[in-house]
Order: sequence, then C-alpha cells, then structure tokens
Amino acid sequence: MTNSKSTRPNRQKSRQDSKGSNPKGSGTKGNAFKSKGVNRPYKGKPSGKSAQHESKPAVETFELSDKKERIAKVIARAGLCSRRDAERWIAEGRVKLDGKVLETPAIVVGPDNAIEVNGEPLPLPERPRLWKYHKPKGQITAARDPEGRDTVFDHLPKDLPRLQPVGRLDYNSEGLLLFTNDGGLKRKMELPATGWTRRYRVRVHGQVDERHIKTLAEGITIDGVHYAPIEASISHQAKTNAWMLMSLKEGKNREIRRVCEHLGLIVNRLIRVSYGPFQLGEIEPGDIVELPAKLIRDQFGLEGKASAPKEANSKPNLSGKKPQGRVGRKPSDKPTGKKTGPSRGKPTSGPRGKRS
Repeated sequence: MTNSKSTRPNRQKSRQDSKGSNPKGSGTKGNAFKSKGVNRPYKGKPSGKSAQHESKPAVETFELSDKKERIAKVIARAGLCSRRDAERWIAEGRVKLDGKVLETPAIVVGPDNAIEVNGEPLPLPERPRLWKYHKPKGQITAARDPEGRDTVFDHLPKDLPRLQPVGRLDYNSEGLLLFTNDGGLKRKMELPATGWTRRYRVRVHGQVDERHIKTLAEGITIDGVHYAPIEASISHQAKTNAWMLMSLKEGKNREIRRVCEHLGLIVNRLIRVSYGPFQLGEIEPGDIVELPAKLIRDQFGLEGKASAPKEANSKPNLSGKKPQGRVGRKPSDKPTGKKTGPSRGKPTSGPRGKRS
C-alpha cells in the first residue's frame, strides 16, 4: 500500500520520529506466568536468542477520512492535546479556522478547512498506532497524580507521540497495558459491545474451592453493584495461597479485588496477561513495544472497511510472534521489493502473505 498525500491547507507532514532511550524497568526474569512468545523491547538489546531476526519498522499509513468532525476532536487527533484542552484553547482564542479566530468549539470541520493553533498550521494526524506496555507494580495509570505517585507516563520514552491508555490497571496491579495515539481506537477497544476478554493471573490468600468457582461463574452483586460472570480456574493451590486464572469481559473499577474479597479471598498479586487478542508476552517490566500496523488494520477494519473488531477466541494471534514497527523511521513513498526474511525450501506459487 502506498502512502496517501495531502495538499490541504490545514495539513502538513508530520515530523520524523526520533529515537529515544527506554529506561529499563525493574522486575525479575523467569516469571512463571510469561507466555512463550518472544517480543522485542522498544529500546535496547533484542530479548530473543538472535538479533538477526529483529523485525523492521512498519511503514504503512492509513487513508484519512473525508467526513466532517468536531474541531476539538480533529485537534486532539493531530496529537497536540486532549479534546478538553482543545476546547480550552479555543476559548482562549488560540485557534483559527479559515483565518478567523474561533470563538466556540461547537463546530464541525472537514479536510478543506484551514486550522491554525498558536499561529501554526495543524499537523497531519498520524495513522492509528498501538503499543503494549508491561506495567510494573507501583505505577498509576494517569497523566498526573495529586498524591505525587509514579505514573506510567513518567517511565515512557520521551520521543513517543501523545499516548492514551486503553483501560486501566490500578496502582498495585501489573501486566499488559495498551496505549494508542488515536482516541477513536481507544474508545472502540474499551466498549463493552466489543466483547473482548481480559485475562489475569491472580494470587489470593486463602483456600479456593469449587464453591468459589461456581459463585464467580454465576455473577455477584455487591453493595448494589452487579458484576458479570467471571470464568475462573485454580492453577495452583498451596497451604495459604492459591494462583488462579480469571477471565472477564467488563472492566469495572477494582472488580477482581472486590469480588475476591467478598468471597473471603484477599488478592496479593494481580497480573493482566492478555486484552482481547493482545498478549503480554515476554517483554520485561517497564518495556514498551509497538504492534504491527497490519495487525491493527486487520483487527479493526480500518481504511474504510465496515468490519467490526474481532477477537482470536482461544488462540490470540500475537502468541509467539515478533513485534514490528519501532519508532524512529520515516514512512517512505518508494515501494520496496525486499523480502521480509530468508526463504526456505522450494519457492511457493505466489508471494507470501498476498491478499486475494
């Protein structure tokens, strides 16, 4: 696919991403609950056995939509700020539309409108991108914390675009946290209608039996709040602690901790290992990996396709695959005929991966 170009007055080419360093997060290697897939960290040495199989950056871009949208959403998609901040900038007279200072955010704009923010043309929005991050315990999923605690954003590379977390993990929880640069993609992934399963490894203090498993499967109402059925199984039972695998499709605040406490089980460790088709894999705590553009395109039906997000039911499609798409390379207009890897055996009848 070739990159789309635009000569519209309110667009300009986005600047080339620059490489940055990724502070290595703390954590122990050899976690018993890591999956078999080998993933590469955002920055640093490859985590696999050989560096020669490291994937190249994905350079595909997605076609821009010609539909009209609220101006605050357009500004936010360009990566300058949030929608709320965009509305505040408009109230402060910092935004011009077609050469005139805009006075209200209650207006829709299209690709032919010229938008300026602080006297500069609005940058071209990036294609929707997605990252997975191994959140360690002791970080809050927020841009800032009134109590002064560490946030996930304090530990992300500084050269990444403005990112938004998909869902949340609380301060004492660990594991897979997804980030995206696109607010529309974030909302689509969080919608209950999407029906994606979140899977967790949970260590609880107490003795777990079939009575607990059955109660979780039926759903629980606690203080007037109903929690949907949770699929649970016991993976290991010791004298005072047990490891459980729990799967749920809604994401209410502290849901697992509350239902376990209601059953007399105290959660002392909680690790999210997958979110829909996306798996944590073997990235170290504190590492962030960008997911392939093709994966996003296929899962979300982008480029004008009407298909809804789909989940790989029992076999998430990232297991065992190397990630693609490191930050730091500018998309190229020139197609390349290079192969993505060494060929083995006899040649096939057609190019590998070609769509019909």
